[in-house]
Amino acid sequence: MTTRAVDTTRELAAFLRTRRERLDPHDFGLPSRRRSRRTPGLRREEVAELAGVSVDYLVRLEQARGLRPSAEVVEALSRALRLAPDERAYLFDLARPRPRNADRPATAAAPPLARLVADLSPLPAMVMNHRYDMLAWNGEMARLLPDFDTLPPSRRNALWLCLGYPKMRDFYVDRERVVREGIAHLRTAWAAHPEDQVLTDLIAGFTAGDEEFARLWGERDVKVNGRGRKVMRHPGVGPIAVHFETLTPLQDPDQLLVIYRAADDESRSALDRLSAR
Repeated sequence: MTTRAVDTTRELAAFLRTRRERLDPHDFGLPSRRRSRRTPGLRREEVAELAGVSVDYLVRLEQARGLRPSAEVVEALSRALRLAPDERAYLFDLARPRPRNADRPATAAAPPLARLVADLSPLPAMVMNHRYDMLAWNGEMARLLPDFDTLPPSRRNALWLCLGYPKMRDFYVDRERVVREGIAHLRTAWAAHPEDQVLTDLIAGFTAGDEEFARLWGERDVKVNGRGRKVMRHPGVGPIAVHFETLTPLQDPDQLLVIYRAADDESRSALDRLSAR
């Protein structure tokens, strides 16, 4: 990873290779070969046959020789590689980039969204951009995530809080899953916003300074996690389990509205105690 913007040709090549190598030949009912497999996964000729493209074409794609596959080819490769929906969308973003957004990525919450976040109280809520920068939040969110609102704006980043903020190093019970899913989500944003140099520099900084991030980033997992469950160890009120929902406003598609709600009665009582402070 360098501080250059996304090189979609090279990333597409690497993504195709890693996904091909993850496949199990037995899952495809492929006949056994006389010669042993020297590399994991399917061979290029097997994927090419499944996708209906030439082996030479797939080789050139995997060697980043500047090809720009059509939508039909991308769809065929997605089926051949058995990509999940988020992985398929990621491959399309790499192969056929979206029209460049003339507006700069949001660095402040749209005023109507900031008011909505306040109105959602007592549910903890916040607004983020695609970089995971936290742009607006209500008092309940500030009390739930320890002291993040006292940090400078450059550190109010949800992924940085997990990786680099000592007060939140052990905040999540299933920390590795939270970090892994966050990195997988960040990779989708990286492909969808190849012109965002700030995002690219953020990823480069994480890669250079955090071994855990570098390891997980190198696995090229891709996932958009719009809802789920997290369990937190709050220093003041103890364990809190929440369900979260992430919504994308039509008027401000670069901003994400994140809402937490208690996952059980004990967690609801803990959130009530936080709100009363």
